[in-house]
Amino acid sequence: MTDAPGPLTLRRLLDYDEDGILRLVLAPHGFDIPVSGVLIGDEGPDATHHGRVLLATGLDPGASAAPEAVREAARRGAVALVLRGGGERPPPPVVDAARAGGIALLVRADWADWADTLELLRSATAFAEAGTADPLAQHAAAGGLHRLVTVAAGYCGGSITVEDNQFRVIAHSATGPDADGLRQSTILGGRVPEWRVAEMRRSGLLRALWTSRDVIHRPARGEEPERLIVAVRRGGELLGSLWAAADGGQLSGDAPEVLRRAAEIAVPYLVRHRLRADTGRRRENHALRGLLRQEGEARTHLWTLGLEPDTPCAVVVAAHDAPPGPVPDRTLMALALQAVAHRAGARTVRERQHLIVLLPVPDGDPQDAVTLARELVALAAAMPDAPVVRAGAGDVVDSPLDAARSLDEALLVVRVLREREGRAAQPGGPARPGAPAREGRPPVRHAGLAGTAQAVTALRFLDAARPVWREHGGAVRDLLRADLAAGGDLVRSLAAFLDASGDVPRAAARLTLHPNTLRYRLRRARERFGIDLDDPDTRLLVTLAVRLETTEGDSSAHPPV
Repeated sequence: MTDAPGPLTLRRLLDYDEDGILRLVLAPHGFDIPVSGVLIGDEGPDATHHGRVLLATGLDPGASAAPEAVREAARRGAVALVLRGGGERPPPPVVDAARAGGIALLVRADWADWADTLELLRSATAFAEAGTADPLAQHAAAGGLHRLVTVAAGYCGGSITVEDNQFRVIAHSATGPDADGLRQSTILGGRVPEWRVAEMRRSGLLRALWTSRDVIHRPARGEEPERLIVAVRRGGELLGSLWAAADGGQLSGDAPEVLRRAAEIAVPYLVRHRLRADTGRRRENHALRGLLRQEGEARTHLWTLGLEPDTPCAVVVAAHDAPPGPVPDRTLMALALQAVAHRAGARTVRERQHLIVLLPVPDGDPQDAVTLARELVALAAAMPDAPVVRAGAGDVVDSPLDAARSLDEALLVVRVLREREGRAAQPGGPARPGAPAREGRPPVRHAGLAGTAQAVTALRFLDAARPVWREHGGAVRDLLRADLAAGGDLVRSLAAFLDASGDVPRAAARLTLHPNTLRYRLRRARERFGIDLDDPDTRLLVTLAVRLETTEGDSSAHPPV
């Protein structure tokens, strides 16, 4: 696209939308209608929408009231209405209402959200408002950010680098033969080296950059040339920074003013850069979710993720039980970085209490995914205040197209780890390999399918049996639910008795009870509920029922990917 000057129109807005956040359904008055701004939702019966794009954030396109909402937006003067995504064309009554009202109709992409849409419209408006009041703005309008910094570098008598707020280089002027080594390494690496960021933090330069609106001057020092730095801001929001460096000489006297003006002109370009980065991540997350849910066009998802269909892969799930909050969120973010560090081709998505990793395994070795699971658990354990994290690895599948199967296995492995640890912590909990902390060993919080195969199969049986249990549990269900509501002493006693194969003294010892107390509880179950534990069918049903009732509420085991 070009950034030619002129008022924002529907045509320029759609041209600006290079990532496809919006899809045009209808434009009754063509594409050259002016756009004066954006509105979010309904701002009251007397508000005017003249010339604006209205984001219908609370409107269901399929609702009976939708056509009237479209007509009302047109009556108030809105030039376009954006509906939420759904993958399908809006219902005919909605399209007919837009056509009759003369209002353009657009649909938000499935993978985008309203924040993306709002940022797109504001960014496009900022471009239209940038103007061409001076030569720098004219050059930017004609050639974009790279042209802007090239011309500004000429005025400054040095070289210019533009960085975003993550210290990534997004534009730079030509590098002359006298450019210093730091500038060269920054441009070649695409970002400021970590040691340099740490140095700026220690020296206070970063604090000055983040809090000051002035141009910061750093005189030449040793082999480092003179530098000027200015933040690029939109209101109070820091978008990035411009750096001017003298190449073998001194910067011009008007370099600070040139750099300040260049920072003002660069605002919409950095907004667009951030928008593209955010929408790129959101698009990848949407593709990964679609692949794992087996929704949408699977090969399109692969193309978005940059994966080949014949790449062996496995899914690793890291999960915690803590309530939502900043510390758990930071923990999952750190684990996502660790996954990418483990293998650059890893794709991650965070969902509430879970981090899901699609891990390419080129050599097909399932131990690779288990190794990543171990690394994630170890990292979480080393982080101050981080919640307990358990990580499970699904088996390796031949293609990312089959990743849903590996995800299902990884989720079951996490459930096995959680349940083993929970049972070991209860009075009378059975001894499980690697789990019981009371034996002096920490619980095992990572595993693959090979180390949990029998337990995973048992969970599959339990999940399949749960609907039958809910409908036909009878007296056993009544006993368990009544006792669990009262504290669960009888349930724990039954579980210990069955795990001890009917050996009352051994079961009582695990429960730290007198054997007669345990016999009394078992007799009470028989007398009150008619539960005969001498009957093998009853014992089987009670064994299954205890597991079903004590695991049924594990909703966190199934993240909404």
